[in-house]
Amino acid sequence: MRIDVVTLFPQMIKDYARHGVLARALTQQLMVLHTWNPRDYSDNKQQQVDDRPYGGGAGMVMMAKPLQQAIRAARAQQSPHCRVIYMNPQGRPLKQDAINNMAKADGLILIAGRYKGIDERVVECEVDEQWSLGDYVISGGELAAMVVIEAVSRHLPQVLGNEDSAQEDSFMTGLLDCPHYTRPHEFEDRRVPEVLLSGNHESIRRWRLKQSLGRTLQQRPDLLSQHVLNREERELLNAYAREHGLVLTRMKEHENE
Repeated sequence: MRIDVVTLFPQMIKDYARHGVLARALTQQLMVLHTWNPRDYSDNKQQQVDDRPYGGGAGMVMMAKPLQQAIRAARAQQSPHCRVIYMNPQGRPLKQDAINNMAKADGLILIAGRYKGIDERVVECEVDEQWSLGDYVISGGELAAMVVIEAVSRHLPQVLGNEDSAQEDSFMTGLLDCPHYTRPHEFEDRRVPEVLLSGNHESIRRWRLKQSLGRTLQQRPDLLSQHVLNREERELLNAYAREHGLVLTRMKEHENE
């Protein structure tokens, strides 16, 4: 997979890519990462890429021409059907299913905006999708682009040491992940749940599913309200609620159960 990032701070992207899972993906050539700086396409000696907004007001806006040329330079080396994504607080909230979809693409172009944003005409002419990390504003889109790159890289074959790791992450099934433990067996007078030491794989699977359902109920009930429960999940969730004194509202269930 190839990902191109249009950014005024390419070194931020390059430095980040030297670490962790992403570094492994690049070293093994499972992913190719390129950056494009709009300053390289500026018409003036100062490499100006921003100007005051028409109509007045505080702040600056990224200019259309250098940004568009950087995007088109990236397009020229990308897959013919690559998507151009603008990381923008006004975009749709980024969810796991969007990441899963991006990971299936041959290539992506990510635009990291700065200042008050980019000239709207670039959005109209060049952008296919707009995504937001959340309802807040940060100084630039580089961090948001890095989040997308990191999340997508986890789903590329052979990137993770265990191919099942990404499939067991929170949100992959619409639920939060279950609690996890490692050595030592006892820490701060707290013991690892005995079921995890039992060696009974079916009991462990059911315990983890039960905890996943319960954790989602307590921390993200909005996710649980959208999740369609099968018979086993319904039974485990009811048991978790009874054990913790929680009240359940009616959940969606499979019609044939």
